[in-house]
Order: sequence, then C-alpha cells, then structure tokens
Amino acid sequence: MSIKSVAAKLFASKIYYDTLAWSKKPVETQQKIFKGLINDARETQFGADHHFDKIKTVHDFKKRVPVRDYEDLKPYIDKVRMGEKDILWKGKPIYFAKTSGTTSGAKYIPLTKESMPYHIEASRNAILHYIYETGNADFVDGKMIFLQGSPILVEKYGIKFGRLSGIGAHFVPKYLQKNRMPSWETNCIEDWETKIDAIVEETIEQDMTIISGIPSWVQMYFERLQEKSGGKKIGDLFKNFNLFIYGGVNYEPYRAKFENMIGRKVDSIELFPASEGFFAYQDSQKIKGMLLLLNSGIFYEFIKADEFFEPNAKSLTIGEVETGVNYALIISTNAGLWRYNIGDTVQFTSLFPHRVIVSGRIKHYISAFGEHVIANEVEKAMKEATDGTKIVINEFTVAPQINPLSGLPYHEWLVEFETEPENMEDFAEAIDNSMRKQNIYYDDLITGNVLRKVVVTKVSKNGFQEYMKSQGKLGGQNKTPRLSNDRKIADNLK
Repeated sequence: MSIKSVAAKLFASKIYYDTLAWSKKPVETQQKIFKGLINDARETQFGADHHFDKIKTVHDFKKRVPVRDYEDLKPYIDKVRMGEKDILWKGKPIYFAKTSGTTSGAKYIPLTKESMPYHIEASRNAILHYIYETGNADFVDGKMIFLQGSPILVEKYGIKFGRLSGIGAHFVPKYLQKNRMPSWETNCIEDWETKIDAIVEETIEQDMTIISGIPSWVQMYFERLQEKSGGKKIGDLFKNFNLFIYGGVNYEPYRAKFENMIGRKVDSIELFPASEGFFAYQDSQKIKGMLLLLNSGIFYEFIKADEFFEPNAKSLTIGEVETGVNYALIISTNAGLWRYNIGDTVQFTSLFPHRVIVSGRIKHYISAFGEHVIANEVEKAMKEATDGTKIVINEFTVAPQINPLSGLPYHEWLVEFETEPENMEDFAEAIDNSMRKQNIYYDDLITGNVLRKVVVTKVSKNGFQEYMKSQGKLGGQNKTPRLSNDRKIADNLK
C-alpha cells in the first residue's frame, strides 16, 4: 500500500465524520447557511432592492424575494458581466460559467471566491466517502480521466469566462496532477470528435483506474478505444479500472452496455453538479440516493412539481420535505443566485440524512394529454423492460405523437439499440405496462382509449450523436433530454 493511499484513507475518515456532524442537524445547518447568505448580501444592489436589512426569517425572505429563473435574474447578471461590483454578491465573481440554455440561449452563471471551493470539495469528498466505506484506495496511484470541456478561459472586465468543467480543470490538486489525464494540450481541443481521438491515443496504454464523465460521452470514448484496440474489452485494456464517476444523467439505461464493453462490473459514484452549485453526491454504495449538501453555501427550497406552475405554490424547507415526492429545486447561493429555479426536479429517498435522486426537469415532461410523465418514470420503464434480457440500449428519448396519420395518439419511444429485442411488440408492451403501473394518469388515458400503447421507433446507429452534432452540442456536458412535450427532437432524429 502506497503512502498516498494510506493518507487518502486517513483523510477519508476525517471527512466522513465531518459530514456526519452537519447531516445529523439538517434544519440547524440550513438555518445557519440562510443567515450567513442574508448578512453577506445586505450591501449588494439585490439586497437593497429586496430589503435584506429587514429580513429576519425565511418567511420574510419568501415574502420579499420571488422565485426566479434565469431570464428573471438576467438584468442583474448583465450588470455583473459588464464589470459592476456588489450587484448580486459582494465584489465581483471570479468566473462566469457559460452553459447552454434550453429556452434562453447561452446562460452565464456567476462563480465567486466563496462558492468555487465547494465545487472542488464536493468532487473530492465523493471519492473520500467511497474510500471510507469500501476501504479501497489503491486507485489513487493510477491514472484518472474526466471527459470535460476545454479549460481555455476568456477574460472580460476582470472576470474569466468558460465552461464549468473547463474552469474545474484549473483546480486539480497538485497531488493529483501527475495522475490526471488527458494532457492540457488535448483538453484544449475544441472539436469533440478530434478531442476523443486524441484522448484515446494518450490513454490507451496507460493504467487507468478512474474514468469520469457523462455516460453518453464516456460510451463514445469506450467505442473509440475498442476500435483502436481491435475490439478489446475496456477491462482488458485497463486492468485496474474499477471506479466510474458520472453525473448529468441517470446511469441505469447505460449500465448493461457499459458492463458489456468493460467486460465486468465496476463500482460507480453518482454526482449532482451544475454551474449553479454542487448539490449532492453518492455517499454510499449500499444506499439509494445522493447526499444533499446542506453545508455548502446553498440554502434550499422545494416546491411540489405538480403545484409548481400554480400562482401561489408553496415552497418548503429541508425540515418539511417527504420521501417519494417530486420537487422542483429552488436555491439561494453564495454566488448570488436568489430563490433561483435551476430547472431540475428531485425526490428524497431518505431523511436524516437527506438523500435525493434527480427525477427530471420541471420543463422536460410529457403532458400533452394531462399525463405529466417525468424522466424518472421513463428511465424506470426502460430498465424494467430490459432487465433480464439481452437487449442493450445506446440511447433513447420519448415524445408525444398528437396527430398520427391513423389511429389514436401515442407516446413514441425513439431508441438506438446496440442489441435489439427479439420481439419488438413484447418490448413495447413491457414499457407500456411499467408506465401504466407508475403513472395513474397515463393508465387512465390508455384505459379510456384516449391514447394507444407506446410505439417504439428504431434510431439508426450513432443517430443521437449525429443529432447532437447537428445542434452544435456534441460532447462536453451536453446531453439529450430523455423526454419532451413537443416533437422537435423526435422529428430531427427521424
């Protein structure tokens, strides 16, 4: 056992007990965060506009500050982008993370000297919790890779702009820099396909122990490795590869394909990062869900998703939530985002400690007929339809077909198969049965002959990659939505 792995185990123990201390006091921890945020932002323009000097309680805060999305906050953000100080948070942010907005084009999310360290600590602590629970630390001596955006940053008005993952590349600890791959030069390649090929060249002969990234893009990396190696299993190329770290999308639809490509099962750690904050990470291999980070400069509120669009929807704090309910996630942060709707929905899998799963997007759903189907439901249906079979899925998305050429409307499942079902009708039936069990509104529509059962449409090999490329969203942190309430994606894929 190396000195580095021994040190990692000792540090992991410290972090575990530090986390245990605040997770046992969720309400107290969040109240402390709330008071700190209000005090630190009293002298900002946003604080003055919303009378932070008169806010004593969370109730006061809710009365004075409305829930906002990016477009609502944009006038303040635009001032910060032009170099003005003390607008949303004291001073100026040190970075702006550029993201691809689904409705508002590019979004620019501030990162401050107070908020940025929590992004780095959360990534580190996720691995340390894994080490503490499993006792496995040998991988720290091997090579590790995170498939990410370019670290090249542009500076304007004293603030650096870039992709979050590219910004994060500047914060790799010194003790990991020798283990980190790919090289800086390769990481700076903008074209994703060129970059993947360069990463394959650099890593194929290395002792890779950790691989991290959005599953769809790691899959592309694995495919290129197999092409280069003449079809070898990833586990044969990287004999000590035993930990996959991912975020952004649910891993379950990809798991069978990954295990087939790797040639064995590997442990995995799920993360819940975003430009707006690092919200949660998987702290146990044995328990479902990710630990919600209540002590990381973020004050959380939760609005029931099925009430979100009502005029007076009630927001809840951490002491009021329940398990199994779909909540829109609202955040206030030490980067100057106030009652900000990040667009994600979560469900609590446990309380004390509070663990969550990402259940979808508040705007990514299908409710063309009042069924309000969410991402978590379609992912579970796909898993149930493929479990115990030889079916392997590369990617899929779901859209409503409101005006079919004949017959009743339906939900169309557009699927790119690695291994197709022997009987497509049985496969569609299994998906439909799962959806009906999960969603009573969908079941009522089928029973009432408003909808017919799901229709599965095959997407050609690499069809999703070609679609993302056509949208200028190939690689990086981009991913195809699991479902949408219109046919923009579906019609492009077809």
